[in-house]
Amino acid sequence: MRVLVTGGGGFLGEAVCRRLAVRGDTVRALQRRHSPALAALGVIQHLADVRDRAAVLAAVAGCEAVVHCAAKAGVHGRDRDYEEINVSGTRNVLDACERHGARLVHTSSPSVVHDGRDLEGVDESVPYARHFPAAYPRTKAEAERLVLTAAAAGRVTAVALRPHLIWGPGDPHFLPRLVAYRRLLWLLGETDKTIDTVYIDNAADAHLLALDRLRPGSAQVGRAYFITQDQPCGFGEWLNLLLRAAGLPPVTRRAPVGPVLSAARLLERLRRLPLTRHLPPLMFLVEQASTAHWFDISAARCDLGYRPRVSTAEGLARLTAHLAAENAR
Repeated sequence: MRVLVTGGGGFLGEAVCRRLAVRGDTVRALQRRHSPALAALGVIQHLADVRDRAAVLAAVAGCEAVVHCAAKAGVHGRDRDYEEINVSGTRNVLDACERHGARLVHTSSPSVVHDGRDLEGVDESVPYARHFPAAYPRTKAEAERLVLTAAAAGRVTAVALRPHLIWGPGDPHFLPRLVAYRRLLWLLGETDKTIDTVYIDNAADAHLLALDRLRPGSAQVGRAYFITQDQPCGFGEWLNLLLRAAGLPPVTRRAPVGPVLSAARLLERLRRLPLTRHLPPLMFLVEQASTAHWFDISAARCDLGYRPRVSTAEGLARLTAHLAAENAR
């Protein structure tokens, strides 16, 4: 089929493009900068911003489907940028899909339901959070609502996926920051809270499974699905597994949650002042590190045929080999 991947030059987007190209689909990518890796795969690249409505309309023209991976992730940046990229950009993709009759697989996030409390084995019936401590989860929730509402109204044939904490070779986000700030890290609480994650290849597989099953009137239309390894583990355990893959010592120091939350709340108030607006939303980071967040993926197994093809152990072995090769260069 003819598929456009927005954010095709990103971590997940490139993995999706690679899978599509290898199996013989005609692949386009919309991203801001040229990607040699995509060029080597024969991907047609549209160099534009998802905020550019005309560019999005042009890129979707002639495509049967769109995989919308483009987003502003992380916790650093202006709220306005998160709004424009994650919300307005998604609205542009929706409008283009409606105009050109393309079905849509939208990449969302489990953070849309995280409200600062433990989420232990919950499924997709859990409601959206009422309060968001950062622009990223708030705008991702708004974008997902736009997609699912449009699907419910019959405007587009769309589904939303919520891959959780994507990791693996080529990760430009979490692992580099973990390595850079490892000496400042403390584990929170007396014991680990349980979380789940997803390896990059499994996240990409889920998008292709959704794409292949999504048709007008199919069970997937208008639904959201959690996507994980289905191998929950302790938060500190996961951090230290990643550090071990990078050849670094583990984090062992622990701090009580209460004082850290109090300090984060104080810093949140300071972020309202002009000279301290550059501070990251620490409440979001502290809540992620001090609460359980793992999910029941029965719906993805049933409706999408999703199975984590790469186990956590195999993914860590691949990551270790990749990082060793990078360091040897």
